[in-house]
Amino acid sequence: MASIKFDQVVKRFGDYTAVNNLNLDIEDGEFLVFVGPSGCGKSTSLRLLAGLESISQGIISIGDRPVNGLSPKDRDIAMVFQSYALYPHMSVFDNMAFSLELQGKPRADIKQRVESAAQQLGIEQLLHRKPKELSGGQRQRVAVGRAIVRKPAVFLMDEPLSNLDAKLRVQARKEISTLHQDLNTTFIYVTHDQVEAMTMGDRIAVMKDGILQQADTPANLYNHPINKFVAGFIGSPSMNFFAVERIETEGKSYLKWGENLIDMQQYLPHLQPDMGTPPLTLGIRPENIYHPQYIPPDIHGFTIRATVTLIEMMGSELVVYFDTPRGDELVARLDPRAKVRSKETLDLLIDSQRLYLFDCNEHTL
Repeated sequence: MASIKFDQVVKRFGDYTAVNNLNLDIEDGEFLVFVGPSGCGKSTSLRLLAGLESISQGIISIGDRPVNGLSPKDRDIAMVFQSYALYPHMSVFDNMAFSLELQGKPRADIKQRVESAAQQLGIEQLLHRKPKELSGGQRQRVAVGRAIVRKPAVFLMDEPLSNLDAKLRVQARKEISTLHQDLNTTFIYVTHDQVEAMTMGDRIAVMKDGILQQADTPANLYNHPINKFVAGFIGSPSMNFFAVERIETEGKSYLKWGENLIDMQQYLPHLQPDMGTPPLTLGIRPENIYHPQYIPPDIHGFTIRATVTLIEMMGSELVVYFDTPRGDELVARLDPRAKVRSKETLDLLIDSQRLYLFDCNEHTL
């Protein structure tokens, strides 16, 4: 096992900066997930750690050893790729054993490691097959097994589930999380899927345009996002955002949202009274909006009138899109028992304890 440190790491491709001044400490045995949209630098960061890309600036350390000048084979890491990268002419056993054979390990040791990993992953009956005879989920397990047999200090996984269907993805998420608990080894996982990140990671590192935005636990990212980007990226459906204006009336501060006046002292008491009147953005998560007939007894707030434009029945929840009188789109996750009709106008309750406010630089206030 090993801790990992990115110390002011930069990666440039010509004039393009793919990773910009990345500073991040990953604890020994931690499961850390890099997440963000395409082109944010998450896979490049993983490849820099693996030694598949050279570092333009900064230092990466595994344990207490800087690895900038080391080749991938000398970094004591194992990587699982999106494509699985299995050798088509080799059996599952030979695919899993190949790296150990290159290291000159004894045949008996290789056999023991491969069979042990195969049993752990439930693929022991597949060891004689070729990759073309396997399903996508089985190939994914073989790719993970090939990494396990090496007993590395660090596992690197670059979107390993993206080729699986929805049901298999859920199953594979559980298997990888269980594997991390069993091995108690450092895992670094890259995905663009925030649901994967939230369900698998001890911590999540959210990236945008090559810059680390926030690294924290799933709960803290969800409840205490540092800026508007993190707030919108974490959570599904995404957080609603509305332009609001701060006004003073009769010695009290309000946020003006269309025809609604939101009492700042009552609903946002932590904000400084001398913050001025810059452009502001109000954030409301879809799950903090309630149908008037299904409001839990401990929820209080204010109402907003909105008209239904689209209904998505998800079984355990009802995702409904609305238009507000001001023309804003609002998305709500409602109680599935609610009877909602297209073009119906409702007085929705907004949970006043779950409001977010962002300044003109999109930082959380």
